[in-house]
Amino acid sequence: MKQVTIEIDGRNLQATDGERLLWVALDAGFDIPHLCAIREEEPPHGGCRLCWVEIAGSEKPQTSCTVRVTEGMRVRTRTPAVDRLVRAGFEMLMSVHRLDCKLCPGNRHCALQDIARSRKLPLKPRRLPKIEPDWPVDESRAEIGINPNHCVLCGQCIYVCNNEVKKGVLDFVNRGLGTQVGTFDGRPLAEQDCGDCTRCAEVCPVGAIYLRS
Repeated sequence: MKQVTIEIDGRNLQATDGERLLWVALDAGFDIPHLCAIREEEPPHGGCRLCWVEIAGSEKPQTSCTVRVTEGMRVRTRTPAVDRLVRAGFEMLMSVHRLDCKLCPGNRHCALQDIARSRKLPLKPRRLPKIEPDWPVDESRAEIGINPNHCVLCGQCIYVCNNEVKKGVLDFVNRGLGTQVGTFDGRPLAEQDCGDCTRCAEVCPVGAIYLRS
């Protein structure tokens, strides 16, 4: 495939023409916050609104997961505008995220904690009211549990369930602030055709779906 030269933060890189910018940047070692991006997913989910960059010639910052690289593209990953958007997106996520990190199976292995650390962002939102969800936890299966109160709606578990293992068990349910990841038909995990599959727990970036062992 055709190779192109692009520039990220002053560094020239070779990339495949049409490749998603986020993966080019991450593979080259650049730090771009992201939660929902999946290499194989087309079109990208684009839901977390964290992977902002500025591209020369564009009026506004763009999400790098939705942008395809082209010859001569010049990208900046840290600008005041990018930082404002990342901060706003992160605060929105944390305003509806239960902060009981010490009790969470994802503690210290959590993408939210990593983003907060790398971008020096507070886990507690400063400008938005805190709305902590209080949804029931599904621990009906011995192997894994689902705690929707920790979910960031990245959709990675849904993707692997539907496209990789092809079980079709998980989906987004409800709407608005009530949106959560759950089983397609509303029955608990123990009543689903999961077998011994634990892929959803393996890909969850925040421990909302977790291995109980």
